[in-house]
Amino acid sequence: MTLLIRDLRPGDPSDAGAVVRVRRAALPFLVTTPAAVAHELSAAPAAKRHRLLLAETPDGVAVGTAEVGLVLDSPEPGHSYVNVYVDPAHRGLGAGGGLLRAAEEHLVAAGAVDTYAWVLDEPAHRAFAERRDYRPGRSAHFLSLDLTRVHLPALPATLPAGVELRPGSAFAADPRPLFEADAEVSADEPGDVPVELDDYEDWLAGVWRDPTLDHELTTVVLVDGAVAAFSAARTDGATRYGSAMTGTLRAFRGRGLAKLAKTDSLHRARAAGYMRAFTGNDTGNEPMLAINRGFGYEICATETRHMKTLEASR
Repeated sequence: MTLLIRDLRPGDPSDAGAVVRVRRAALPFLVTTPAAVAHELSAAPAAKRHRLLLAETPDGVAVGTAEVGLVLDSPEPGHSYVNVYVDPAHRGLGAGGGLLRAAEEHLVAAGAVDTYAWVLDEPAHRAFAERRDYRPGRSAHFLSLDLTRVHLPALPATLPAGVELRPGSAFAADPRPLFEADAEVSADEPGDVPVELDDYEDWLAGVWRDPTLDHELTTVVLVDGAVAAFSAARTDGATRYGSAMTGTLRAFRGRGLAKLAKTDSLHRARAAGYMRAFTGNDTGNEPMLAINRGFGYEICATETRHMKTLEASR
């Protein structure tokens, strides 16, 4: 069967809906919505060369999708990313291979030196990557929590002196303190590519204004008025809640503040009617994995980040 590989049509709700459907079928642990897909495309700076691709059957059924572009938030130039999702009900049609070829051609033309892709840690997915010269690197777990059944840890009856809890919405007038906190925590995240968040306007457009970022359910811990820790929440506006990032600034680590932030956010998510919580952790991030096990999260899948050098493909 000949598949059509094409770009997502900006402003087309059916295309955005198709991306959500395929992503959820391939990775049911993601929190995404059509509005978030449209925002992902419109908010990306031109220098990122970000594209969303669709693979369609001749009768117009979307069976796969890919996100591809250059990594701008790394101090090392030349890195890029490509993540391919294929609906499990339509595997074997060549959608994954077609999407990956189109993505790599785009990246080479954009000047990328190498590219990184998340691959499910399953035999068929690993074999697909290896046949195309992708080499495995770090791994990360998807974790899931049933908020309707779990007994969440209780919040402390009183907070330590100087410690306050605030929703992310409290920073609506000036989110810069959260940007600075995100930049510091992200720089310390384990990963294959170093991260350096230094563009506030890009962060505002791409992160703060992401429709899935729930400002009310995001919890920020203040110590003597300064941002010390946070747990950023993403939701689909219905039943699914995801932890986008939980972390503590270096000067405040070792005091249990990340756990406090996440405990507060999870309690408020359940009170708001969310039923299933998701998060992700690098397999080597034992401190955060231990916190999540304490909440009752269970590992539901594992991904390995694969890398391919693109210069040889020119």
